[in-house]
Amino acid sequence: MKYTVSIEIAQPRERVAQLLADPVHIPKWLRGLVLHEPVRGEHGQVGTESRVVLRTGQQEMEATETITRREPADLHAIPRDSVVHFEREIVAQGMWNAARERLTEAGPETTHWASENEYRFSGVMRLVAPLMRAAFRKQTRQHMLDFKAFAEHGTDVRDAG
Repeated sequence: MKYTVSIEIAQPRERVAQLLADPVHIPKWLRGLVLHEPVRGEHGQVGTESRVVLRTGQQEMEATETITRREPADLHAIPRDSVVHFEREIVAQGMWNAARERLTEAGPETTHWASENEYRFSGVMRLVAPLMRAAFRKQTRQHMLDFKAFAEHGTDVRDAG
């Protein structure tokens, strides 16, 4: 299963990239995050593996996230015409996901964020996942909208519930 979700954020691209990359901010916009800790490497750097636990309702999902691309490595003084890339693979029981994030300058104070996601499933998830395609897309969009609210207004998802 593959899909792409895009939004615009009323912040400069360099600021958006820095906020996305900063581990201190992840709990503020990633709804349901219980834990995100590097087990090998330094947070956000290529090759880093992290243990991630997310909660949706009463269910928890544990996964391993591996950073596969971060360009440019230095998120300060990013050249105007370049695209910022964040890519990762997430592996959980019955699921593999590759997420490819692209940040482009839509204007001097506006960033276009495109999130391309690819999923592969095994076991029981192979049977259930096709029925949940819309839910996967909706969750990705919600995470992006939560980040947008955080980046533009300082909204913290933990204050909502």
